[in-house]
Amino acid sequence: MSQPPVPLNADQQRQLVGQAGQALVVALPPGWRQIRVEYRAVGRHVEADVVVTGPDGTPRPVPPPPEVLRLLGVLRTGMYQPGRGTWLGAVLVFGPANVLSADYQPDVEPRWRRPPPPIGFQDELRFFPRAEQFVPPWLRQRAAPAPVLTATPPAEAAEDLRTPRVYDGLDESGRPVVNREPLQAAEKERVLEYLDGAPVVLASRTYDTDAFDPERTDVVPLNFRTDGSWLWPGAVAYYLREHEVAPDPELLTHIRALRFTMPEVDEPARELALAAITGDTAS
Repeated sequence: MSQPPVPLNADQQRQLVGQAGQALVVALPPGWRQIRVEYRAVGRHVEADVVVTGPDGTPRPVPPPPEVLRLLGVLRTGMYQPGRGTWLGAVLVFGPANVLSADYQPDVEPRWRRPPPPIGFQDELRFFPRAEQFVPPWLRQRAAPAPVLTATPPAEAAEDLRTPRVYDGLDESGRPVVNREPLQAAEKERVLEYLDGAPVVLASRTYDTDAFDPERTDVVPLNFRTDGSWLWPGAVAYYLREHEVAPDPELLTHIRALRFTMPEVDEPARELALAAITGDTAS
């Protein structure tokens, strides 16, 4: 966006909302009762959900017409206030005869269907500049450059191998405590592939009890795997898979920095890991 947004007056705003409603009605069968549009945008990232309540009173989702997306984009741009920004989320409700409601949210983060990348939030502040006092903390945080991730270097001695915390502590009853953000489904699968793809350096034929569900006995693998930098028990992958417990944040950063690609783990690296487990560090 190279030119500053052209402001729309109140009549022009109402006209655009009406045009969006008309574009919605064209594709609908007669007898509908209500249309609800939820529009979310930041930078170039746009999402929209349209739900139509039919003659039977049942709400059903329908695809948003491209013309509606265009009109609401024009509306969002035209409602920009210098230094204040524009809205990021809007909910419009249409009845058969008029607009029932229009709610615009300039400061509340929308509930994204697919979280936008940092560049989307950076573009938002570039396209629609805000004075410092009008930048919500969440938007400032989202627009911050992504931190540079650094992988843990390969261990040169057994004591250099890092080991993760399986969970963050225990409560008064002895149950595990976790203070970690759960992973998105796609990343969870990639992390599991990494954890399960590392070579096993020590394994037992028996299994342990699930710390989060003690009634499940003999289910947690009693093995250890290594990637040459970290050494972790089978419980790490088990609790991620069964209870959505993300790995230790430092191990997770290491995996992300490697782009979820397992390095080559040679025999000396496996011997170091075994020595770290058994305590036999003599060479």
